[in-house]
Amino acid sequence: MSLFTTAPGAQGITPDDYATLVIQPVQDESTAFQVATQLATDSTRMHLPIVVEDAGAAWVREGEEIPNEDATLGEEVVIPAKVGGLTVVSSELAEDSNPDAQQIVGNGLARSIARQVDAAFFGSLPHPAPNGLEKLTGISGVAAGRKWTNLDPFLSAIAAAENVGATLTSFTAHPNDALALAQLKEQTGSNRPLLGSDPTTPTRRVIAGVPLFVSPAVTPGTVWGIPRDRVFVVLRRDVRVDISADAYFSSDQVAVRGTMRVGFGFPHPAAVTKVTLTQ
Repeated sequence: MSLFTTAPGAQGITPDDYATLVIQPVQDESTAFQVATQLATDSTRMHLPIVVEDAGAAWVREGEEIPNEDATLGEEVVIPAKVGGLTVVSSELAEDSNPDAQQIVGNGLARSIARQVDAAFFGSLPHPAPNGLEKLTGISGVAAGRKWTNLDPFLSAIAAAENVGATLTSFTAHPNDALALAQLKEQTGSNRPLLGSDPTTPTRRVIAGVPLFVSPAVTPGTVWGIPRDRVFVVLRRDVRVDISADAYFSSDQVAVRGTMRVGFGFPHPAAVTKVTLTQ
């Protein structure tokens, strides 16, 4: 982590607060951080192991030699890319040591960075953004028809993941699709929604016991099924916060810029499911 300040008197934003200012708010705002396993690294790249073929096993009689058949291993190399956010605040706010003032600054940075993280994770942004789900090949696809009418496609998605030894831990949909799914009723004339609810989080909806997350970064008509243990968000630790009043000298404002390096790892693409509406 590094922090550089060129704005005299901006003592309210200190190096000790960088995690609260940038990292934690981004993790709270970004859906990608919530549905995937987070890994941290100090290196420029992270190697994720891939089990191409499991080690062999066989039934043997007592005293017999157990066959030796090694697992076939591969690896996926994740290189975190830089993403940044910029927010402009008054000099008085930047100089304020009140935690509430810092939170306002942190929230602005977090929203900006989190939107970009999710856009890359669920989409297919050009370089230098890391490759996201839309660029992933070898995934399991499920066609859901022309519109959402029932939850059968999601049961098929759960089964597709189970067929390759994975368990879906979340679905993520665009807000419009989440609304359409939430409006499905158990039967004609009923007001009881087809989606279930999570007792631990009353506002969260679940599909066959799997939590449903919402993100505007998801392509409308698409719902992603994610197994948390097969999908990774890699966060490099060198978070940086820069503060400068130079560009806003005449208005007595301070620019606060936060940058972090994030990458994604998908070592088992077949475990990821994509439920899509047909055109």
